[in-house]
Amino acid sequence: RMVVTLAFFVLGSVIGTAHMPFWLAQPSLPPISLVRELGLVPALTLNLALFGAIVLLTLVVERRRGGPERLPRRRWDLLRGPWPILAGAVALALLNYATLALAGRPWGITWGFALWGAKLFDAIGIPVREWPYWAVRAGALDAPLWRDVTSVMNVGIILGAFLAAGLAGAFRPVWRLPPRAVLSAAIGGLLLGYGARLAFGCNIGAFFSGIASGSLHGWAWMVFAFAGNWLGTYLRPLFGMSRG
Repeated sequence: RMVVTLAFFVLGSVIGTAHMPFWLAQPSLPPISLVRELGLVPALTLNLALFGAIVLLTLVVERRRGGPERLPRRRWDLLRGPWPILAGAVALALLNYATLALAGRPWGITWGFALWGAKLFDAIGIPVREWPYWAVRAGALDAPLWRDVTSVMNVGIILGAFLAAGLAGAFRPVWRLPPRAVLSAAIGGLLLGYGARLAFGCNIGAFFSGIASGSLHGWAWMVFAFAGNWLGTYLRPLFGMSRG
């Protein structure tokens, strides 16, 4: 399912680049940096307060529904897991900082997928170089993928996910999928890829790195992503999946 989703994510990303001139021509707000508008300490305090409010609201909702699900306690193992959530959060923060220091920008993922798809389109004769989005990024199309920081990181993430799943004994690929599962993965991948281009990132580039860099668009992304997830839970039964 994830392979199908990724393939259509790449396709949706490339289609999104074809439509970027239309979307960029629509009315929009100027970039808003909370750090620039409020200062570093007030902006950081505001972000932490909002995160705290989200945590409290989540706990209240869960308790009204019978309390959060308690997972069985398992002995922690560095190689095989389960890994503490706090350790994962710290690792993500350090990774984002390292990316900023090495690449000169916050962590992002979906640009790499759009580039992969555009290179494939270019190789089979689709004139992506004539699209305004890629006309100013021809250098990225000409350069090998290993010269693109985002692409290299994406490959590392995929390999790391395989490694973690293997060490945890959770690597069990499923090769046979019902048609509705394939259809849901294809539709979801297209929407994710297309939306990620319009939002200039996914939950990493637009949300995680957006908020970490003090941009207001990260919070705007979260609001509409939450609404989309809520809608998606009601559409899942159409594809043979539960709402949970």
